[in-house]
Amino acid sequence: MLNLDEERFLAIQSSAIDLAEPLHEAVGTLLGDGAENLFFLGAGGAGVLMGPAAQLLQRRTAFPVALANAAETVAVAPTTLAARSVVVIPSLSGTTKESLDVLHFAQGRGATVLTLTGDSSSPLAMAADLNFTNPAADDTSSESFYLQSLLLALSVLHHRGELADYDRIVSELRHLPPALLEAKRSFEDEAASWAEEIKDVDYHIITGAGDAWTQAWYYGTCILEEMQWIRTRPVHASDFFHGTLELVENGVSVILLKGEDPARVLSERVEAFLPRVTDRWEVLDSARFALPGITTEVRGLVGHIVLATVLERLSAHLEVVRDHPLTTRRYYRRVEY
Repeated sequence: MLNLDEERFLAIQSSAIDLAEPLHEAVGTLLGDGAENLFFLGAGGAGVLMGPAAQLLQRRTAFPVALANAAETVAVAPTTLAARSVVVIPSLSGTTKESLDVLHFAQGRGATVLTLTGDSSSPLAMAADLNFTNPAADDTSSESFYLQSLLLALSVLHHRGELADYDRIVSELRHLPPALLEAKRSFEDEAASWAEEIKDVDYHIITGAGDAWTQAWYYGTCILEEMQWIRTRPVHASDFFHGTLELVENGVSVILLKGEDPARVLSERVEAFLPRVTDRWEVLDSARFALPGITTEVRGLVGHIVLATVLERLSAHLEVVRDHPLTTRRYYRRVEY
């Protein structure tokens, strides 16, 4: 596969799952010490990737859970973020300004800060009350952060007595890294063709619902916009028919991502509409990929991870056919802003 170190990929995703036990222990201690709520407070793409874990908890438990933007949290100072709060901050580099700001803000409120980083010696990791590190990189970080946050959410449910089969689910997740690698392999030729088809398209609408919406939002902003400088309009599938549909006509590209959680029906509504109004649309469905060893129940928890892993193959081919490396930036971390 193009520009993919398969052994490195397997090692990083397996290492993410190896954090299950220490994360489970930490969550048990925090809840046992009287934690009253949980905030996922990230910046940029890493913050976005916490969405599926936050949604899972919001669906399955009455324990208060919030997903918020780090910079806005500091600006608006919510009163519910207090001494018995647990704050989860993801950052691959561990140096993101907004993440460091919200860490100090949360600790100033007496909250316990748990960080997920790619560098254990980074400022964010060193300043946290609890840090968990998996040394991923941009091309492997989506799956890594998705897995770590999922494991954290499952631990909350288990310790609260709201998930009886925690051990079985974690055992199944250990089958996921090789399954993801095979999903990449099965999508490789299609990714190359798709990259050729859209290399000169300068505007996309990208949509999805549930966990797939998180991946649509992330891929549109952090990959197509930030890393490829392609104008992209991410819109939730439930909002597609409240404005965005009027922008769709022949020649307008729409990318629809479908997961396997309860919100899938919202994506199916968009899917039924698209052939009537545009000649340029693509549907990427996690359900099409075989995941040996993963039950239907657990597939419903990892559809977004499957979408992320196969879209990485599209990214790898896009940077080649567009002669635009994914690491190229004009402004991000290059100028003051």
